[in-house]
Amino acid sequence: MVNGSAKPTEAYPLTWPAGWRRTDPYRRTDAKFRKGQGGWRGEGAEARYQAAARVDLGEALNRVYRELRAFGAQDVIVSSDLRLRNDGLPYSQQATSGLDPGVAVYWRDGKKDRCMAIDRYNRIADNLAAIAATLDAMRAIERHGGALILDRAFTGFTALPQPEQWFQVLGVKSTASRDEIDSAYRTLAMQHHPDRGGDSSQMARINTARDVALEQISGGV
Repeated sequence: MVNGSAKPTEAYPLTWPAGWRRTDPYRRTDAKFRKGQGGWRGEGAEARYQAAARVDLGEALNRVYRELRAFGAQDVIVSSDLRLRNDGLPYSQQATSGLDPGVAVYWRDGKKDRCMAIDRYNRIADNLAAIAATLDAMRAIERHGGALILDRAFTGFTALPQPEQWFQVLGVKSTASRDEIDSAYRTLAMQHHPDRGGDSSQMARINTARDVALEQISGGV
């Protein structure tokens, strides 16, 4: 779950909430989210987990949308590196190998902006299913008379100003390697360095993006 972030205008690419620590790739795990209700709510015997297929993108997306509808959510954006259809929703059938597995969901609840993001699992579908399961658990709090507790839990989702994403400044993917970051930085520095007639504020922006990128891939964020 997330401290909050300004809502992106597009679902692609992934816009991770400001100030939220990313899960280091080597710390991500495989999840046991399976097709069917029993596999994702934790109901039924372990044999059901083993017999059911792993949850796919289509079902995981449907779970998220279903839970948000139950909350009365409006202006929903599911932000990820998934390719989008013409209507702005992700294709439910697409290859995800090599994509950033993280997912951030933004929506409006009445007059309040909400956000939830998860990237602890290796598959986009599993992170979507984890968001759906978390929303379902929070609705259970509401069903049992914990509306005030629920509202306090969502307090941390209030929108904050959205800073620039380093990969957008550098013009690379959010999963870029050290070599790709260095190459993009050198290219931009040649274009914008004040010694070459560029703008100092633009160069500072590029330097900051490079520093944040290197800190993230080294495990500092």
